[in-house]
Amino acid sequence: TVTIATSKAGVVIGRGGAGVSELKKAFEKIMGTTVRVNIEEVKKPELYAKLVGENIAYQLQKRIAFRRAIKQSAGATMRAGAKGVRIQVSGRLNGSEMARREKEIQGSVPLHTIRADIDYACVPALTKAGIVGVKVWIYKGEMK
Repeated sequence: TVTIATSKAGVVIGRGGAGVSELKKAFEKIMGTTVRVNIEEVKKPELYAKLVGENIAYQLQKRIAFRRAIKQSAGATMRAGAKGVRIQVSGRLNGSEMARREKEIQGSVPLHTIRADIDYACVPALTKAGIVGVKVWIYKGEMK
């Protein structure tokens, strides 16, 4: 059984379930046995660091200003219910000659608290100037 968690389930499923049958055939070819494919929709994609990081990386590849991309993503994450978010981009930002590091912090992200429920992701953005690294920390509160 393969479970795919996605923020846009309609895109993965396709018209009349054509995407699911394609995925199933591809998985069966790789595995050599019958495979069951489940697709789950992520309710709040703004609270998943991997999805936020991929969104920022996609925007950077489309040549959107990095400050605008990280500020909008951080604001959306905080509005979705996170207690804190920290986004860091590093590399040749906006295609400049000198690589540098910029970060946006909203709320609090207690990295030294063991009980803290923190989601982390590191995603590369393949820009024309080179690779820009995007790191995202999302603090969702303390675990019980």
